[in-house]
Amino acid sequence: MPHAEHSVVIKCPVADVFAYVVDGTTGPAWRSSIADIKLASGTKGQVGARYEQGMRGPGGRIPADYELTEVVPDRLIAFKVVAGPARPEGRYDFAPSDGGTRVTFTLDWQPKGLKEKLIAPMVGRTMPKEVATLDELKRVLEGAAAV
Repeated sequence: MPHAEHSVVIKCPVADVFAYVVDGTTGPAWRSSIADIKLASGTKGQVGARYEQGMRGPGGRIPADYELTEVVPDRLIAFKVVAGPARPEGRYDFAPSDGGTRVTFTLDWQPKGLKEKLIAPMVGRTMPKEVATLDELKRVLEGAAAV
C-alpha cells in the first residue's frame, strides 16, 4: 500500500492555516499539480463537500475529485478521492507548534484490481511529491503573513 507523509511548521496561527487549507479552491496557489478545481456540491469546508478537481498528468488532465470525510476545526481535515484512476485517502493534521502551526499531510492508497495494481508504482512515486507541497504552502502563507 503506497503511503506518504510530510510535515512543516508554518509561522501563522492554526486557525488561519486551517481556514486556508480547508478551502479546497486555494489549492492551485500551493499545489502545482492541480490543473483546476471548484466546489461541486455541499458547503465549502464541511463534511460532504465535494470538489471537482483536475490534476496535471503525463497525458493531460486527470480527474481527481475528492470529498471531505471528516473536519475538526483547527485540528483535522480528512478526505477521499472519489474520481480518477487512483483513489487515495488523505488527511491534514494541525497542531500549535513554536508559536505557529505544525501541519502534517498524509496520503494512503490501497490499489484494488489489476488496473490499479499496474499503476501503483507510478502513483507511489507521485505521492511523496504531493505531500511535499506543504513546503509551498509554508512559503505562500508565511509570505502573505509578512505583507
